[in-house]
Amino acid sequence: MNMELNEQEALRLISEGENSKVEFKRKFTTYEKIARELIAFANSKGGLIFFGVDDNGEIVGVKSEKETEELLLETARNYCEPEIDIKIYVMEIEGKDVVIGEVKESNRKPHRIQDYQPNLNYRTAKVFIRMKSKSVQASREMIKLLHTSYDENLESEFRLGKKEKALFDYLEKNERISTREYCRLVNISERRAQRILVKLVRLGVLFLHQEENGSIYFSLNE
Repeated sequence: MNMELNEQEALRLISEGENSKVEFKRKFTTYEKIARELIAFANSKGGLIFFGVDDNGEIVGVKSEKETEELLLETARNYCEPEIDIKIYVMEIEGKDVVIGEVKESNRKPHRIQDYQPNLNYRTAKVFIRMKSKSVQASREMIKLLHTSYDENLESEFRLGKKEKALFDYLEKNERISTREYCRLVNISERRAQRILVKLVRLGVLFLHQEENGSIYFSLNE
């Protein structure tokens, strides 16, 4: 969100229910559970986590807004790797105290549960992404692609060639494409196809999705 959050906007978001960018929590539970939500938002398109709101949208309020705010900040700093930038709003909604944490999409993906490892381990890292209204564990392939998408060494220059045009033509007629489907479409290696697709994700042209079975696909960014 780019606007400053206020009570009216918060009420509107609560009325719409949980979705890919909104999560409700009655209260702060455990560091790791809340870290999963923050990590999923940072690794996806960002989002808001409301404390003091039940799953059904009922505003119940928090016992201590100060304690909730402190626990949220500690989670973002010490239980997420790399640590996550978070903006916190404390507001009274319908006479009850609600704490809202706002997480933007990160340019340091993939974030993971703090494991005190010096480097990202694709096999053991607990990485989460947002799928509809749930925060789910990322597959190994998704972790690799997230990591590659935000590799600072990945050249930023991009030229639209025949292979890219074929991709866009395909996605104008079909909602999605996998790496293997793109390989077959333009007759290139899986590695090269992946680099083209990842670069387009980084440029914001494509969006990277994960299915429930862990497989991944790409679509045009909305």
